[in-house]
Amino acid sequence: MESHAALMTRAFETLTRDGVDAAATLLTDDFIANLPGLPTPLHGREAWAAGVRQMLAAFPDLRITIEDTVTEGDRIAVRVRFHGTHTGPFQGIPATHRPVTFTSIEIYRIHNALIAEEWVSPDMLSLMHQIT
Repeated sequence: MESHAALMTRAFETLTRDGVDAAATLLTDDFIANLPGLPTPLHGREAWAAGVRQMLAAFPDLRITIEDTVTEGDRIAVRVRFHGTHTGPFQGIPATHRPVTFTSIEIYRIHNALIAEEWVSPDMLSLMHQIT
């Protein structure tokens, strides 16, 4: 059986190489996304895909590097670094064409070798500082 770390590596590599739809196949049908600032979680693969598509519209060359992982039971914590160029609107800010790099601490729950839930805490302050 694939380790949680191997699954997460495969998920980020699939997203980068093959796109959102391919990466979404690594999520459970009833996937849950817990995101800061939202009063309730998002549910389903399509909700996740829509959010990722918005990010990729603003940063189409986005690259993701896993820097650390910690696994406990059905959970894996991942520290990731994002690199990209702000070439499309993001959160009401027009494209600046500036390079960006920011980190995120993310926790994933794994069920039956698929990603079932995520809690994402990106460093939005750093990202927004780079594009404003």
